[in-house]
Amino acid sequence: MSAANQSFVSKSLLSAQPAPASEKGPWHWAKKNLFATPKDVVLTVLAVALLAWAIPHLVDWLFVHAVWNGTDRTFCATTVQGGTQPDGWNAACWAFVRAKFLVFMFGLYPPEERWRPVLVAILMIIGFAPLLIPSFPRKGLNAIIAFFVLPILSFFLLHGLSIPVIDWDFWGYLHVKFSGVTFLSTVETERWGGLLVTLVIAFVAIVVSFPFGILLALGRRSKMPVLRMLCVMFIEIIRGVPLITVLFMASYMLPLFMPQGWTVDKLLRAVVGVSIFTSAYMAEVIRGGLQAVPKGQFEGADSLGLGYWQKMRLIVLPQAIKLVIPGIVNTYIGMFKDTSLVAIIGMFDLLGIVRQNFSDANWASAVTPVTGLIFAGFTFWLFCFAMSRYSGFVERHLDTGHKR
Repeated sequence: MSAANQSFVSKSLLSAQPAPASEKGPWHWAKKNLFATPKDVVLTVLAVALLAWAIPHLVDWLFVHAVWNGTDRTFCATTVQGGTQPDGWNAACWAFVRAKFLVFMFGLYPPEERWRPVLVAILMIIGFAPLLIPSFPRKGLNAIIAFFVLPILSFFLLHGLSIPVIDWDFWGYLHVKFSGVTFLSTVETERWGGLLVTLVIAFVAIVVSFPFGILLALGRRSKMPVLRMLCVMFIEIIRGVPLITVLFMASYMLPLFMPQGWTVDKLLRAVVGVSIFTSAYMAEVIRGGLQAVPKGQFEGADSLGLGYWQKMRLIVLPQAIKLVIPGIVNTYIGMFKDTSLVAIIGMFDLLGIVRQNFSDANWASAVTPVTGLIFAGFTFWLFCFAMSRYSGFVERHLDTGHKR
């Protein structure tokens, strides 16, 4: 290159320039997303008008004129004059929720023992927080604590702990008597209820269904005909029937397979039914991820001399699971909401315990059911929204290619 041409060649990169004023800011966002076309303008105006009409009524009903304090139904049955509603209307009765809040959380769990589920919740948060934070070290040890140590400890905290002690008697003859030392009084699962039951069933179903779903997905893609046929039959049969049917079978048929004189706890039956149902759906989600992994990844693992389980654990499954994170979370959100169906077999989760308290004559009023259902719906939404947001965080952290 001649010296004359060299004078026109830049030897450094141009510095980054800010975006034009017309291409940034709230007005640009609104123009792009709300007023891009005439149809968008009409829809935006209609939506704004609907919100302007509905929001004042909702705020008035839910908060401004709502009943926050009270001891019985007379406080909620009182009509309200004025506001954005017609005269003589009833506002939300949050006094009912306040009076029944601990029942909604713990069911019939003894009031003097409610510190135990609270302690379990605190331990679960402490145990799972390191797993949910990507930068936290020692994931293997944390996983062992969260998935093995904490569930066992939580069971004894919630259900109770008694240790048998052998009492020896040598007066003439050898007598062996068994007595027990009770550290925590037993609380039968029939007394559990509310959000406690919802979280217990959801947590166990999540922990059990994920590995079983992976095994079922791998079995369905197996080259062994018998194993593949069994996995296909299990998945298709379970996915082909409603969850209520699975719960009925777990509740009434599972005890038939137990030895005579043995019984199965009702909560355990519900957990088994929900776990089986979720595992079948999780298997299909994982299978979709396995099919999305390029064939070259399988061939590359084979060329390295990796065994089947090494190939799946180190190469294939990490990529497959990363691709189907939205599907996994979607399955868990659906399962979390479906826990309300355990009321069919006599277990009262959050929604079931809320509906059960509608029959309390001390709080019977026109707005009590609506207020209770709003509370239950908001609680379910809160947990589902948290799972959805954390799923988005994991996707961004793993760089799955989804733009947020």
